[in-house]
Amino acid sequence: MSSIPVAVTTLDHFAGLALPNYETDLAAGMDVLAACTEAMVLAPGQRCLVPSGMCIALPPGWEIQVRPRSGLAYKQGVTCLNTPGTIDADYRGEIKVLLINHGDASFTIERGMRIAQLVLAPVFRVQWQQVATLDDSARGVGGFGSTGI
Repeated sequence: MSSIPVAVTTLDHFAGLALPNYETDLAAGMDVLAACTEAMVLAPGQRCLVPSGMCIALPPGWEIQVRPRSGLAYKQGVTCLNTPGTIDADYRGEIKVLLINHGDASFTIERGMRIAQLVLAPVFRVQWQQVATLDDSARGVGGFGSTGI
């Protein structure tokens, strides 16, 4: 697999934490850790922004997608809102993860907990070509639910 260099700087509240890491050789996402200075309790139905303590500078033509961790979603009902979230190449602020608790019990986010995953993805720019009609397709104009259950 190829790699892309990404500049990263850390904030004071990142101290002692590890940079996001691929847990296996073929993993697409890197786990990002909570850089909260104290535990954050997320009640059922509540949402919060969890700091990562990191700022990045992506090269042009790339984005970082913020995605849920499947284990947190399945076991605790805790997931990311606005998924996938996008970190644009021109954003220089702190990466924060927007979590929501869909579970039945409060969930405590501890410092250093793996809260989401980050996926590097290429970005292509659209060149709109306005036309009078579109080519036919097998699906046509069928929308929500039109291909069956």
